[in-house]
Amino acid sequence: MKIKILALLCLGLTTVVSCKEDYLEKPPLDQLSDGTYWTNEANVRTFAYGFYTDYFTGYGSGNTWGNYFSGQALNDDFASGTPPEYTRVVPASGGGWTFTYVRKANLFLSKVQNMEVDADMPEEAKLHWQGIGRFFRGLEYFDLVKRFGDVPYYDQVIDEKDVALLYQPRDPRTLVMDKVLEDFKYAAANVRAVDGKAGLTVNKYVVLAFMSRVFLFEGTWQKYHMNNTAKAKEYLEAAKWAAAEVIASKKYSLKNYRDVFSSLDLNGNTEVLLYRQYVEGVLTHALMSYNNKEAQTGAPKDLIESYLASDGLPISLSTVYQGDKTIAQVMTNRDPRIKETFVSELRPAGVVSASSTTGYATHKFLNESIKDQTIGTLNLNPTDAPIIRFGEVLINYAEAAAELATVGGPALTNEDLNLSVNVLRSRPGINMPALQVSGDVAVVRNVPYTDPQKDADISSILWEIRRERRVELVYEGFRWDDLRRWKKLEYTDTQANPDINRGAYLKKSDFPKLAASVVLDMDPADSEGYITPAWKPESQRKFTNPRIYLNPIPQDQIVLYKENGSTLTQNPGWE
Repeated sequence: MKIKILALLCLGLTTVVSCKEDYLEKPPLDQLSDGTYWTNEANVRTFAYGFYTDYFTGYGSGNTWGNYFSGQALNDDFASGTPPEYTRVVPASGGGWTFTYVRKANLFLSKVQNMEVDADMPEEAKLHWQGIGRFFRGLEYFDLVKRFGDVPYYDQVIDEKDVALLYQPRDPRTLVMDKVLEDFKYAAANVRAVDGKAGLTVNKYVVLAFMSRVFLFEGTWQKYHMNNTAKAKEYLEAAKWAAAEVIASKKYSLKNYRDVFSSLDLNGNTEVLLYRQYVEGVLTHALMSYNNKEAQTGAPKDLIESYLASDGLPISLSTVYQGDKTIAQVMTNRDPRIKETFVSELRPAGVVSASSTTGYATHKFLNESIKDQTIGTLNLNPTDAPIIRFGEVLINYAEAAAELATVGGPALTNEDLNLSVNVLRSRPGINMPALQVSGDVAVVRNVPYTDPQKDADISSILWEIRRERRVELVYEGFRWDDLRRWKKLEYTDTQANPDINRGAYLKKSDFPKLAASVVLDMDPADSEGYITPAWKPESQRKFTNPRIYLNPIPQDQIVLYKENGSTLTQNPGWE
């Protein structure tokens, strides 16, 4: 308002006195402007922190979930009484089709690129922050490609009047992911190895870890969905290289498995490359509560049986496996991660308040020392959340190396496994037998084996690496994306795969307080058997249409394109 008044005064006094132009353009003291803001590294850093809450949700905040545990319930790691359904209709709007964060990253990049090199922003710092901007742009485009496949690619801030660019057609998936690879390579070369407080800020190794995740996904997508061996090889090489760089740095090592997910302070934890810090009374979450006092959607029999026996063999081949008629049998002589992940007592509905739909309840995210305190309940949990950890990097390396061998890359070797899977298996408190390979066959204790439950489409060694991935990363938000990129969403069909709709074996006579709603083996009258959460025929989830591998484009965007003289094509099967 003051500037308007000054302008009017100047206009009125032009015959008497002139008003200085620089005086009129002086920015208001209580506001930020481009000219004053983009002048030093401290301000650039502050702007960059805005990306963190967009991408690194961790355990969420308050009652809002992140991706951990229930964040991806539509997969074969959960057995619900009413299984979540696949997307059925094209949304009218929303659906994740937004380029707001692409614009934010491009704006950030343009401002940093135009900053003068001086004492407040030396050349090295400028390169670092351009790397940060390209890292976040790469992450956003990866998320868009995961959802929709082909998307329009923008590497500049678009003027709102530039209709041709605003409504440009979708670019091919490979073109977009090639650009993402360029962004990650630039970031890996220019982002600092050390910047800010370790674990709380993005550095070179965080970039490399995410690079291994992104290009493992896209490499396997290109192999299984696109039959593009050349691109699969290129992307898998990038994933393997990035993971290898993190491993070779020797900056990271594994700690106690459960401590990574239930710690009050992840500062100094050598497994965690990046984490979200929670502070009592400032920023808290509710995930621990769900592993503490509340009823859970439980683990299915299929997941529980994926854990190896302690001799390193699948339970169908092991001589030390005890069976599953009691929880004690289930937990005896198994990969110790089963006890680190699941409670060693059955919790069917009606028996305890912290029950599970399958009787199998998880405590992976539960901090035992505060579980009975106020901060251990409701949405007051202060435990820190890992954003990306060394354990994932190791299994990314193993899978990328194994998949690369199938598309013209070097053969998977025991050295590859010793760098990755066998580091996971020798984690403190785990100590499982090493996995070896002979050709494409898994080997343990120098004996080749093939799991009788193996998918016929997959080699013995790849099946075991995928098993290791499922067990290591369970409930961390990966399973749905893994099944999608492997083109294996049929695993989530509850009718075709009854063991993902079964839980623990029990006798009703052993549980006097058992809820009447607990059904065993599809027959409400059964007195013993496997808990079957979704026992009604109408409750079954059936995989019938492969269109769900990609999300539909929202209808309002298709209409908007048409109104502006362009065409936005719909994904296959959603037309």
